[in-house]
Amino acid sequence: MIDGLAVTSIREAIEGGRTALGIEFGSTRIKAVLVGPDNQPIATGSHDWENQFVNRVWTYSVDAVWAGLQDCYASLARDVQERYGVPLAGVGALGVSAMMHGYMAFDAAGELLVPFRTWRNTITGEAAEQLSELFGHNIPQRWSIAHLYQAILNGEEHVGAIAHLNTLAGYVHWKLTSELVLGVGDASGMFPIDIATGGYNAAMVTQFDDLVAAKGFDWTLGAILPDVLPAGAAAGTLTEAGARLLDPSGTLQAGIPLCPPEGDAGTGMVATNSVARRTGNVSAGTSIFAMVVLEHELAARHSELDLVTTPAGDLVAMVHCNNGASELNAWVGLFGEFATRLGAGSDANAIFETLFRAALEGEADCGGLLSFNYLSGEHITGLHEGRPLFTRTPDSQFSLANFMRTHLYASLSTLRIGMNVLLKDEAVELDSMFAHGGLFKTKGVAQRFLAAALDTQVSVGDIAGEGGAWGIALLAAYLRDKAEGQDLASYLGQVVFAGAALESVDPDPADVAGFTAYVERFTTGLPIEQAAVAHS
Repeated sequence: MIDGLAVTSIREAIEGGRTALGIEFGSTRIKAVLVGPDNQPIATGSHDWENQFVNRVWTYSVDAVWAGLQDCYASLARDVQERYGVPLAGVGALGVSAMMHGYMAFDAAGELLVPFRTWRNTITGEAAEQLSELFGHNIPQRWSIAHLYQAILNGEEHVGAIAHLNTLAGYVHWKLTSELVLGVGDASGMFPIDIATGGYNAAMVTQFDDLVAAKGFDWTLGAILPDVLPAGAAAGTLTEAGARLLDPSGTLQAGIPLCPPEGDAGTGMVATNSVARRTGNVSAGTSIFAMVVLEHELAARHSELDLVTTPAGDLVAMVHCNNGASELNAWVGLFGEFATRLGAGSDANAIFETLFRAALEGEADCGGLLSFNYLSGEHITGLHEGRPLFTRTPDSQFSLANFMRTHLYASLSTLRIGMNVLLKDEAVELDSMFAHGGLFKTKGVAQRFLAAALDTQVSVGDIAGEGGAWGIALLAAYLRDKAEGQDLASYLGQVVFAGAALESVDPDPADVAGFTAYVERFTTGLPIEQAAVAHS
């Protein structure tokens, strides 16, 4: 509980604008975190939302974006009022982040030309393959440039009317500030970045323009991509119209400085203090991905690895899996429904805790059980669509412990396949790996299994408790506090995370062997998943 003296100090900080606000659009929740002068959260707000599968495309409507943002901000303002007794009329700095990648194409009037196509879609395989060959650089299906080129290959009429492209974070930032800019980390999920210049790779931009020149479009690629900014750069201020979009009540005042908008991968790196070289983090939610900050370029191009950047512009290898914990959560929900019908209660936290703890009692290799957590397609294993599946052999050991362990393993298996390329084929070395996200809330369970999956020490802690929304709040605070010459890694290490407590788990050899056996079963069983996609 915050004592009266602390409440008074925080109230004065809020009224004096010595705060920073981060807002992140996640896959299932929009979250806002307000931090005080010490960069610790002092108030939060949230809004639950969900993507829609419309005409075989995963999307969110523009109306849902703005309704969700306003509801999220309103809940934050209420939290401030209730905790500290003051209205939220301003903040010291503001930042917006969101799910990376995807496709948002706008015309000259600023209207969206086609519904937002999110990162979750796997509909750009032809374009991604051709561009990867053209650039000699892996272009994942999620990337904006793959969506653009696929639309060209499809002959979609809207392409000729494009005035600019954006990500979700960049779109919201643009409407709040009138600035068409992106943080370099988010931009690196649109088009490859030249690490030396900090901007889009100029040679590849020219290659793309040459590739589509015969189409006769009125635009060039460089003209329709947002400008790129590093962490700490000024990215505009909140306009009057932007203030009303964020807070229709009229309380929030314009003029607040904004940091560059960033993607959720970048804010995850910030929230886990994983922006320095030889550090990495795993984020697990609807999707699961690992980010490893590299010391040098990779020796070869790998379809399993995306090359993106930190918000400061350093090279990062990203292993991104479309499918994370959603199927696991669905099974937990089913058991929760059963518990309710038994009259045993419906406390979701207790149900998760009980089932996750049961998984610790399972056999190291899950007793021969097998699960695929694929609700959507998965590029790492070559699936254009997904079908959640559970299967077992007649002689497998079918117990609750093995069943739950199987679903936890499944949520990590595709990540393991991609990380093998980075850690074994490329021999990349890690000094630290931090895990965060809902999968790791039950202490010592998913963390232990991730350590086994990667055969490396994994740390968790309360430092990333508010996730990416806190990460973008820290980037806003970095803009607010930035001292001349202090880079982002130094700011995080010396100012934000100094003395932060972590809990680390080393891989257990038996778990490592068991997970390896499970992944072999998972890989061998992929034709089952492929058949399910083909026949259902």
